[in-house]
Amino acid sequence: MSRRKKQFSHQHGGEATGAPGVEAFTFGEPTPVLDRRELLDYAESWFNGRWFEPPISLDGLAKCFRASPHHSSAIYVKRNILTAAYLPHPMLSREAFDRLALEYLVFGNAYLERRDSVSRKALRLEPALAKYVRRGEDGRFFFVRGWQDAHEFRRGSVYHFAEPDIHQEIYGLPEYLSALQSALLNESATLFRRRYYLNGSHAGFILYMSDPAQKEEDIDALREALRKSKGPGNFRNLFLYSPNGKKDGVQVIPISEVAAKDEFLGIKDASRDDVLAAHRVPPQLLGIVPKNAGGFGDAAKARQVFIENEILPLQARFQTLNAWIGEEVIRFRPLSSLTD
Repeated sequence: MSRRKKQFSHQHGGEATGAPGVEAFTFGEPTPVLDRRELLDYAESWFNGRWFEPPISLDGLAKCFRASPHHSSAIYVKRNILTAAYLPHPMLSREAFDRLALEYLVFGNAYLERRDSVSRKALRLEPALAKYVRRGEDGRFFFVRGWQDAHEFRRGSVYHFAEPDIHQEIYGLPEYLSALQSALLNESATLFRRRYYLNGSHAGFILYMSDPAQKEEDIDALREALRKSKGPGNFRNLFLYSPNGKKDGVQVIPISEVAAKDEFLGIKDASRDDVLAAHRVPPQLLGIVPKNAGGFGDAAKARQVFIENEILPLQARFQTLNAWIGEEVIRFRPLSSLTD
């Protein structure tokens, strides 16, 4: 390998290869922007002596919340309908219930702390951040930001809403886990396309030269001109003068057709459908534009079926708090007021 090839490879982060008279180079290996495979490495909740560790990473679930617009939007739709139907109570404000519903839908767990007066009378209910709450033995709960930073709630003062899991009964798990990889694939496809445009590769080409009439210094000058035309300020025109050149001695082979040949749109559509299937939210409620002439159907009817099949069961789960607190704290407007 010549010194020129080595220098060119070092400057561009690649490895130069090829026979004498032919020069080629490759850029560095692709580096994943997000690597969250460990998120779904399911493990049984283990007891560390004070509390049980969650079976999956709650921090990972929080990071993945906004990985896909369809994933977060579907959760917000459910949260918004629940909050709109909720009737505020002096012990639980609308704002508090709004946070409670969001955390339950994201983590599959939600916690309400009962704040009592000096006479042990319940004054209000405050949601605790589910990302940091850990469950111990015999009804004990801890707020854990780190091993050395843990606060134990008063015994019997925390009510735990949990989405049932078939492997353990300590923590709940969100029901969208089966589609989380699709949401991450959707995000990865978008990030790849952004990098593709930002680095100027969508305007790229291969300049193939086989004309022996070209001098080495002319090739160096052309290489420098091509290098400066990449990135910001690309799409520049280049002039090449070859008076003694042969036909097809210099060829420009565009590579930007990869944008039309890749599966970007197919990946986006397939991953979106997986996410919506997991959340069971009609696409017309998320503002998705239909691609067919017939559309998605009547949005009002889809909303009514969605409320009956998804929102009412969620309301019933939240109303289990009433038996624990001994008062009808969580109440909702009737179904007719939501669908009219």
